[in-house]
Amino acid sequence: MKTSPPTGDELVLMLATLANSHRLRVVAVLVAGGRAYVSQLARELGISRALLQVHLKKLEAAGLVSAQMEISPEGKAMKFYEVTPFAVYLTPESIAAAIPTLTGGGEKGVDG
Repeated sequence: MKTSPPTGDELVLMLATLANSHRLRVVAVLVAGGRAYVSQLARELGISRALLQVHLKKLEAAGLVSAQMEISPEGKAMKFYEVTPFAVYLTPESIAAAIPTLTGGGEKGVDG
C-alpha cells in the first residue's frame, strides 16, 4: 500500500472514481469475498458483465483494484479482480496540500 498522500491528480481520479454507487459496491463485494472473476462479480452485484467491465476498468485505472488473468482447468481464460489496499485521509488541510501537485486537468467546477 502506498503510504504517502496522493498527489492532487491521484486524489481527483480516486474521488471521481469512487463517486459512483456501482463502483462502491464492487469494492465492497471484493473486500467481503476476496478476489473474484468477472462473471461471479456480475452475478453478486446483479448487473451485466458489460456494465461491470466499464466500472472495473475505471477502478483499475485509478489504482483501486488490480486484475490477473488465469486459465481454468478447462482452458477458459478468467480475469480475477481484487482490491488494491488504499487509504485516504481527507481533510481541508490534505486537500490544500494536494493542490500544488495538480497538473491542471481542466476540470470544470460546480459553477460551470
